[in-house]
Amino acid sequence: MVPFQEVLLEVRRVLEEAEPSLLPTLLNQLLDAQVFSVQYYQSLFRDADSGQGGSADADGLARKLALPIWQKWEASKGILFSMLVEKEDPGPDEVDETGDPGLCDLIPDTLFSAYIDSIDLSSPGFDESFDLCFSDDVFDISDEPDDKPTLGREDIKRQTRKRRYKRPSKKPSRLKRNKGGNTGDPEASENYSDAITAPCEGSFQPSVRTIPQQLMHAPFAVTAATALESASLVPSSGQTLRIIHTINHLAHPVMNQIVPVRPTYVLVSPQSLGPISQVFPLSPADGAVAPLELSMSSHPTISLSDTASRVWFPSPLTPVSHSKGQIPDKIPPEDSTPPPHRTKKRLSPVIPKHVEDYIAHLKSHLKDTCSEKQAEISMASHYIETLLVPRKLVIRTGKNANKCLEKELLVLSDSERKKAMVDRTCIFQDCTLRSRHLVTILGKAGMGKSTLLQRLALDWSSGGLSQFHFVFLLDCKAVDLMRPCYSLKSLLFDLSASPRCKDSAAVFQHVLSSPEKVLILFDSFNEMKDLEGLLQASADSASHDGYSVRQLFSGIFQRKILSGCTLLIASRPKDVLNQLLRKVDSILELCPFSSTDIERYVSNYFTDDSRRESALRKIKRKKYIFSLCSNPLLCWFTCSLLERHDADTCALPSTLTDLCLGVVSQHLELEAKEQGSKLDITQLCSMAWEGFKSQRSLLSQEQQLSKELMDYGFGCRILTSHVVSEESGGTLATCFADLFVQSLLSALLLVQSRDVSEKTLVAQMALQHRKRKPQGEWQDLLQRFIMGLLYHRSPLPCSGLPHSPATSQAKRQVVETQLESLKPGELTPGKLLELFHCVYETSSVKLAKLLIKNLPDGLRFCGAQLSLTDAYVVEHLLRHAKGLGQMFSIDLQDTCVPLSGLKDIVAMNSIKSYRAFTMDTIDLWEDLHCSNDELNLKSAIDKFTIEPFKASQACHIENLALLVQIHREKKLPLGGAVSALDEGIPAVRHLYKLDYELGQQKGPEVFPCLVELLPALQSLQHLDLENNKIGDSGAEKLAGALQSLTSLKMLNLSQNSIGDAGLEKLAQALSEVSSLQKLSLYGNLIADSGAENLALVLPDMKSLLDLDVKYNKFTDIGAKKLSNALKSSTCMKSLQMWNGCIPYGVFEHLQLQDSRIRTLL
Repeated sequence: MVPFQEVLLEVRRVLEEAEPSLLPTLLNQLLDAQVFSVQYYQSLFRDADSGQGGSADADGLARKLALPIWQKWEASKGILFSMLVEKEDPGPDEVDETGDPGLCDLIPDTLFSAYIDSIDLSSPGFDESFDLCFSDDVFDISDEPDDKPTLGREDIKRQTRKRRYKRPSKKPSRLKRNKGGNTGDPEASENYSDAITAPCEGSFQPSVRTIPQQLMHAPFAVTAATALESASLVPSSGQTLRIIHTINHLAHPVMNQIVPVRPTYVLVSPQSLGPISQVFPLSPADGAVAPLELSMSSHPTISLSDTASRVWFPSPLTPVSHSKGQIPDKIPPEDSTPPPHRTKKRLSPVIPKHVEDYIAHLKSHLKDTCSEKQAEISMASHYIETLLVPRKLVIRTGKNANKCLEKELLVLSDSERKKAMVDRTCIFQDCTLRSRHLVTILGKAGMGKSTLLQRLALDWSSGGLSQFHFVFLLDCKAVDLMRPCYSLKSLLFDLSASPRCKDSAAVFQHVLSSPEKVLILFDSFNEMKDLEGLLQASADSASHDGYSVRQLFSGIFQRKILSGCTLLIASRPKDVLNQLLRKVDSILELCPFSSTDIERYVSNYFTDDSRRESALRKIKRKKYIFSLCSNPLLCWFTCSLLERHDADTCALPSTLTDLCLGVVSQHLELEAKEQGSKLDITQLCSMAWEGFKSQRSLLSQEQQLSKELMDYGFGCRILTSHVVSEESGGTLATCFADLFVQSLLSALLLVQSRDVSEKTLVAQMALQHRKRKPQGEWQDLLQRFIMGLLYHRSPLPCSGLPHSPATSQAKRQVVETQLESLKPGELTPGKLLELFHCVYETSSVKLAKLLIKNLPDGLRFCGAQLSLTDAYVVEHLLRHAKGLGQMFSIDLQDTCVPLSGLKDIVAMNSIKSYRAFTMDTIDLWEDLHCSNDELNLKSAIDKFTIEPFKASQACHIENLALLVQIHREKKLPLGGAVSALDEGIPAVRHLYKLDYELGQQKGPEVFPCLVELLPALQSLQHLDLENNKIGDSGAEKLAGALQSLTSLKMLNLSQNSIGDAGLEKLAQALSEVSSLQKLSLYGNLIADSGAENLALVLPDMKSLLDLDVKYNKFTDIGAKKLSNALKSSTCMKSLQMWNGCIPYGVFEHLQLQDSRIRTLL
């Protein structure tokens, strides 16, 4: 891998020597290639605001860019060097800085004459400013330097007309820069800020050398239509033709030292359509927004011309700092390049007065309803800004493709997640300002999906999200999704969290006329079941009724109705959304609370300083509860439990079951005190169980509750209500408050009721080997609560259920019998993790030791996303292995386990080896080195393994290169020499098997990087390069590295398009690999010449046992050469060389001569 200092020098050289106007392109290309994150991109400008300018800023920018470029050098070097190539060879498409002279032909002579007649030629400074705008080759002015002619009106008219009709004979010379950043011509350098960027094709951008400066600010009364078609541009009444001076989008302190800021002018033909909020036009040349003070008229909504309409973009949402909640002083630049398939903008209709009134009423209503989360908890006082992580899909095809959501979503490492985090301002627009119309928010139960949607609605009601005129918030768990009695109008105005609309028909017609201004938020989308046929049965009419909510959603999702609106879906990651993932524009996952977020939330919850400090101390002392508090809902549970007790004397629970049970019991007791009696909640438990079986939170109309029990459920916070404002009158939809409470009540019924048999109870444990329909978090929480309640030591809350100790004992015995029969080694990673959680909830040492005893030596959690709580549970149970004398190898790849959890697991004595993301592992080593924990650092380095190494992505080779570099240099990337690395990295030294599986598209591109690493893998025995299309050039590169692989036993080069030229180089190198036992070259392009070269070295390959050259291009000539060589290779066991070019009779004859020659076996 290239040393860091060399990369830093290259970055400095590019910043100094490359064309300054190419710097925005460089940064955007690096961002698109994911060399650094959006936040890192934005930090360049935040840091620049506090800089001092000068060369120090340029050097600082080089250092900030060098580190991410060095980490992803293979993806960055092409982008970096392309900047110098463009400078050295501008090519035929060099920018013409003279502008388009033909643009002024649009403005007739009469208009120039009329305006020039109105100019006061005696105004101070007019001659100077006018003369600067025109060069001497335009005017017939004397060359005498001291004589400056006085211009009259006729001179100006004549010379302006002459300039307008004069075409440049050739392109101007390109300005040159020296390494100091200055232009070669002093005069050009002095006037460089007056240079004009070239206009985009088809856009209105005159050069300042074409029109005098005073004319640039002239309020010509014209329209776009007359400008293009009429000889006269002065209608009786029209809008203004404005020429706007824009600002370079990189005009920050650091960028000013590197990129000269050049003014750009845009000719805009506006049309005002109403008193709606306007958007500043963007320059198509550099994406800069024209400042308000340079505008000569009201800001237009859209241009009438197709070319001018390309410069319009939706107004970006002002970013809000998630840490301070403040609007930054400067907004980082965004890429103004329009998307490739941009829909043509259409004119937005004028908003009538009654629609404006309803929008104001809707904003006021949402502000009131979304500000209060629940009793005594407000959005303003308790809301904690959480970040989101963009997720990408790994498309899997074929009959054996796994449809499980976790397998389709690309799992990021913990370091990658931290770099990719964005706040809510990026939900509807990416870093290039491309709009997203179908967005998915993923998050587990209690992670704050509903709160985030309410926060977005509150942002809109407070003036944010200005690109939308309407926001409709729908809660899927509060409506009947199957009843076919709705229309699009009733969905938006009756079922959403919107106020009653007196003139809903007129407002609905306005919604239909501007769907691009509509945002629909679908909360609790996991309630939408049976999605297999959802997209096949959809609503196709915006006016008809008789549709179900499912059909209406399908119609909106497929753009059959309300096409152009923005749709946001919030769902749980393990539930039903996987059917629609491939059709959405963006997938974002809510991040859990960080330790700082937990402290901030607890501080907001407790206003008293002493109670706050006591609560924080209590939570941090209980490591498991602290990990649970990364879930916002469970953090509220914990604070609620501490609030009712003395924080110093209250003992926090040690399991999830105890925490949820304590909160429910506390609410039951408080409500009983208020009402004077404790009610029987048996019916609530039964309803929870019925809802669980159908995976619904909404109470059906058949499930009737007495008013007393309903109020009791609301008071205990078991139930919650949603008002659905239908035209016939408001109705109340009742549902369970959250999944944790509903699952706990269902588990209480299954454990305590005599009517529930042991067989029914065991059937809910989804740890069996047989396949069953996945139920996501419903099933996970239920089985955890069942195990926790069965082994609960304290009396359970009085639910009124008929039960006896004998019943509970019998059910415990059945569950223990099933756990003993389980074979953890045969479980999938997800089910193995759930088994750990179930055993942990029991707090039983007996069951923990039983689990550890049955575990295989190799624990695989690969693919199961591990949270901080999951890591703690695994680490806690594996502690029992110490007393049993067991040692484990643990695979944590594709788990994105947090750094703190990885540190705890790796430090255990019962872990003999581990695998994890390479970057996460290096981060762990850096953390241990910074904390001077040399003992654990040495242990972490020695335990790390990458055997076998499977490269299916380019980043895998980059990570391997980083490990090899650390192994060679014996120091960490961000630190100095480390004594623990004196012998290198054992994982690199003991790598025996490497599978290169990048495929035919990426394989040839990344293969040279792999070849450079092979000499460091001296213990490599198995090298599989099948189906990567490395070709003859790749075979030649490989030949140079084979001599260093002294331990290689198997080499697979099948299906790589290797021909005779490649095999000629490869054959000689193969003869020097004395340890090679198996060689596969089937499916290549080897002809007779290649077969002959291989036959020449075959007798020298003394250890070769099997050779496979099937399905190549050699004929009977090459076959006979190989057959003759086989006679001299007495140690070989088989030669497979069948292909269609060998006559069957010849091949059969060769087989009779030597039985080691085989066909397809």
